[in-house]
Amino acid sequence: MEIDIISEDGNPMLHRSDVRFEIVHDEATPSRLSVRDSLAAKLNKDSDEVVVHKLDTKFGMRKTVGYAKVYDSPELASDIEQDYMLDRNKIEADEAAEAEAEEA
Repeated sequence: MEIDIISEDGNPMLHRSDVRFEIVHDEATPSRLSVRDSLAAKLNKDSDEVVVHKLDTKFGMRKTVGYAKVYDSPELASDIEQDYMLDRNKIEADEAAEAEAEEA
């Protein structure tokens, strides 16, 4: 699996970068988690800081185009991203912070 970065746009307000990428693969479409780990390695980030939002493979093609958000820290990703997206990317939401928010 080979990942090429198409574009990387900074978003300083939310402490993240929006990354569009292209993957050339030999087998079936790679899983979201393997793409997340490979993209994190390519960008020198921790895998908990990368949230893959979209993977699009045309039928019969060995090329996938995707979109991910790369945060400055795992805590920022947990605070900003929606719960279902954190679940899809197997990122643990900070349950202690959620409990404190409910008490306040």
